[in-house]
Amino acid sequence: MQKDITKSVNNRYIISIDQSTQGTKAFLLDGTGRMLLRRDKSHRQIISDEGWVSHDAEEIYRNTMALLGELIRNSSVDPTQIAALAISNQRETSVAWDHATGESVGYAVVWQCRRAEGLCRELSACGNIVREKTGIPLSPYFPAAKFAWLLKNEPKVQELLAQGRLCLGTIDSYLVFRLTGGRFLTDYSNASRTQLFGLKTGNFDRELCDIFGIPMQCLPEIVDSDACFGETDLGGLLPQPIPIHAVMGDSHAALFGQGCLEKGMLKATYGTGSSIMMNVGETPVFSKNGLVSSVGFKVGGRLSYVLEGNLNYTGALITWLKKNLQLIECDSEVEGLAMEANPEDMTCIVPAFTGLGAPYWDSEARAAILGMTRITGKREIARAALVSIAQQITDIVKVMEKDTSLRVTQLRVDGGPTRNAYLMQMQSDLCGSRVLVPEAEELSGIGAAYAAGLAIGLYQKSIFEKLKRKSYKNTMPEEMVEKYRSEWNWAIQKTLENGERSETA
Repeated sequence: MQKDITKSVNNRYIISIDQSTQGTKAFLLDGTGRMLLRRDKSHRQIISDEGWVSHDAEEIYRNTMALLGELIRNSSVDPTQIAALAISNQRETSVAWDHATGESVGYAVVWQCRRAEGLCRELSACGNIVREKTGIPLSPYFPAAKFAWLLKNEPKVQELLAQGRLCLGTIDSYLVFRLTGGRFLTDYSNASRTQLFGLKTGNFDRELCDIFGIPMQCLPEIVDSDACFGETDLGGLLPQPIPIHAVMGDSHAALFGQGCLEKGMLKATYGTGSSIMMNVGETPVFSKNGLVSSVGFKVGGRLSYVLEGNLNYTGALITWLKKNLQLIECDSEVEGLAMEANPEDMTCIVPAFTGLGAPYWDSEARAAILGMTRITGKREIARAALVSIAQQITDIVKVMEKDTSLRVTQLRVDGGPTRNAYLMQMQSDLCGSRVLVPEAEELSGIGAAYAAGLAIGLYQKSIFEKLKRKSYKNTMPEEMVEKYRSEWNWAIQKTLENGERSETA
């Protein structure tokens, strides 16, 4: 008889939800940190004629509950043995909802969306204050501007504000509110990304709220990342309530799951976009080179700050090849095509579909394919896409070295695209550092689960040593690395120049 893999000798379990840009995942982990079961469900990417990007928060909640049901029904775990729930979430995506009913108002504004760009231009005189207080440049990508847009443009939001029933928060707060029947909380990692959080004071800042016109009473209470966020019976799926005992933004959870707990440790998450994050210790570091500062997490009562670079299109670039250009039928094809590409081709793709993120922060930039010749074809475009991902992440790593005066010798990575061996080898070559890929891909959900398990005493710190990793070492000759970097820098410069012309036209 086949052994039931959903049973463990340690009969306590943790469920982890990873609510990401493309969909929601639910995981079941046992008392040793082993992932026993996983379920996934995508949600709609709602794109308007104006290019606005939205999600239906109600759909996300329904999907979350459906996945939790599937997870419990498809395991052989006794529901009474489930000890805690953990949540990691897409970060800056912004939701307005009714405190009385929990129902969302309109669509959630996705982190990629630029609809608040005009509002940010109106506030440009306050840009220095915003950057100094938050560690983040004034930008439509962050919730402060998105909340302000919702308050200005959604009549129902204005109505709820007048009635004293308006909640403004990110996806973590919304899910916690729905799951617990009204607990209105967020953690330090998510709060620090709102552009309303004072990095030095450690709380929402009244001056920042006044700049954006955000009523402070509409914002959640900030608690530690491993705090108890309330209890839930998962909509009746469990016979007794369990604590939600860890909440983190997805990139922060991945940093934690990678075991980057000490100063100078670095990870890169490859998802729709990418977050490259370095633990800088218990004192914030303010970048002089286009990176942002935020809280990594507050776990065990200890606050860890980070430097971070955010990229809008990394894994999404592969999706673009598949859905828009129809060059591939599935993501895995791109590796084989890249390996067959003509090595003389130096085509560059700059994926500024919604502007350029760090370290350039140019929302006017537009995507471009540069450097094509007669030898450029399907294979070369596929390779250019992978090289583009590696180049963007290398840009961030090099800037982090400048800001911290630390030499990066090791890059811990996670996310679906890390299965692509060509991409990982290219990443190691361009960065000039060892790249470590864990067997487990979903470090965001795992990281949140680890934090919850540590909080309730189920796990010990040795849990981080259980991750098995594949190592890539840089082998590309230095002159070739320089050639790739030179071509990329040229392509970036051309893209920025085109953005400037578009702005003045």
